[in-house]
Amino acid sequence: MSIREINFDGIIGPSHNYAGLSLGNLASARNAGGVSHPRAAALQGLEKMRGNIRLGLTQGIFLPQWRPDVAWLTKLGTDVGNAEPHIRAAAMSASSMWAANAATISPASDTADGRTHLTVANLVTMPHRSHEWPQTLAQLRIAFSDSRAFAVHDPIPAPFGDEGAANHMRLAQSHGEAGIEVFVYGRAGGAFPARQHVEASKAIARNHGLDPARTLFVEQSEAAIAAGAFHNDVVAVANEHVLFAHEQAFADKATFYADLRAALPCVDIVEVPASAVSLSDAIKSYLFNAQLVTLPDGGGMALILPTEAQETPAVWQWLEQLIAGNGPIRRLVPVDVRQSMANGGGPACLRLRVVADPADIDPRFLVDEARLDDIAQIVSQYWPLSIEPQDLGDTRLIARIEQSWLTLVDHLQLSGDLSP
Repeated sequence: MSIREINFDGIIGPSHNYAGLSLGNLASARNAGGVSHPRAAALQGLEKMRGNIRLGLTQGIFLPQWRPDVAWLTKLGTDVGNAEPHIRAAAMSASSMWAANAATISPASDTADGRTHLTVANLVTMPHRSHEWPQTLAQLRIAFSDSRAFAVHDPIPAPFGDEGAANHMRLAQSHGEAGIEVFVYGRAGGAFPARQHVEASKAIARNHGLDPARTLFVEQSEAAIAAGAFHNDVVAVANEHVLFAHEQAFADKATFYADLRAALPCVDIVEVPASAVSLSDAIKSYLFNAQLVTLPDGGGMALILPTEAQETPAVWQWLEQLIAGNGPIRRLVPVDVRQSMANGGGPACLRLRVVADPADIDPRFLVDEARLDDIAQIVSQYWPLSIEPQDLGDTRLIARIEQSWLTLVDHLQLSGDLSP
């Protein structure tokens, strides 16, 4: 077996637009009504994946979802032409691109039955995301169909909101060893909703067969949610034995850190003080919405973060001091994902981490540079150049979006498994 961490990135879909649908996501609200560029967005995402491969990482993909979601509109008693603008925009949303919200993953080394468990997120808090899970679940059941290696679970029932791996961290001596799973939930966030319910997190832990002694439930701070950290991965990220977090990420960090150190004595907590980087700067730059990865050449860990972090003086100054030291994070890798960032999703939002043997996964969901080049050609030919909010009801645009999806799915030889 060759157990490793695989990053599955969501390919940014042809309906990518700025409708400002995500309450509590400051970037989404700030850019509402702007002109989006789906082709550029998807190419930026593919380039990030290409960079990961060049770092020696294993890379997977998830496909965009069929848009508009006609079945969802039908359940609401309407269609694209007659839906109110906010309902139409929700049906056209490309937010499934943020694969960190696709599911919560527990590797085989953590579970009672020795299989990797995946629970698709219900995303019930936000209407535009609440209808994603059926198509996400369909892809998970294809990609991880080997029942000897994987168990794929239905979503946690409403009203218990679950937003997937964006509120889940795993720490271990190494990816293949038994780890400590940390579920982060919210209670309040001022004017903004807390999206991850503790009861959803507890249910996932039970369904995955996790050891209660190696499972932590931690409350996100109200200050972080109120500042725009709508998911934990906006203020904290973990990789193997390293937790990288903002000082104000958690409601009771002292207890959390003590419990974590007791469960995993080798843990290395790298905390960014608020005196050096404010919550506002951390969220604006998406410092923590980064991929913290282990480099396969023994070169320590790298932080793959948005170029916005480089452009935020307090953030970049602190990071340069960090890598100048002798800590576990040794390399900074800025990437351009500006189109995703403008809608509130950084490098970490775009990927779902799965620790598994690639040989157990449907190869159609794994990519190398040549496959990414082929996908990029399709994107360059079919994805719309730009979308304005008032375009979302345009039948010509809808036809182009549908054709783009069909072409990509056919190229990846998944048209027999995924239907509109």
